[in-house]
Amino acid sequence: MAERLSQITYESLAPEVRPLADDILKVSSAALGGPYNALLRSPEMARRCFELLDYLRFKTTVDKRLNEFAILIQARISNAQYEWWAHEPIARRAGLSDAVMRDLQQCRRPAEMQHDERLVFDYCVQLSLNHRVPDALWQEAVTRMGEQAVMDLTVLSGTYVMVSMLLNATQVGIPKGGAEPLEVLDPSEIRRRLLA
Repeated sequence: MAERLSQITYESLAPEVRPLADDILKVSSAALGGPYNALLRSPEMARRCFELLDYLRFKTTVDKRLNEFAILIQARISNAQYEWWAHEPIARRAGLSDAVMRDLQQCRRPAEMQHDERLVFDYCVQLSLNHRVPDALWQEAVTRMGEQAVMDLTVLSGTYVMVSMLLNATQVGIPKGGAEPLEVLDPSEIRRRLLA
């Protein structure tokens, strides 16, 4: 699968876009690659997305381990190879266990989740696959996490659906030498496995 966009270079950017690229380069492990390669084709949108992503990644009220878990959930649901590849090591450094990540990678409900991970998994899976959150799950999330963290988690989930779509639409691949980490599954199979 060939990538659909050539890699944008810093030198090719208009002078007024370079300050945004500088901000991206300060935080992005992908430099100007990954989703930024596509976003920079629309600089004003890229600025707005960058500011949202910066908040959701680095300033959110959701614990970093849970935040990265939610991103991996979206990557798995979307078969987003690059997103998983980029965020798995970040999630590991944030304290998410290899056992939880391996189960999710194989599109199984993780067997060894901590209580807060179970809550995030159920919330994100219900919201993403059913586009709703049952009343009891909503109440548990608000009680345990607080309203602001639940709002941050909800927007994070939706934003990483957008990132997954962007990566998949432009067919962003894993850098040379890296294996694709996810088995590409039909959406109905993902739904069957994760809602089981």
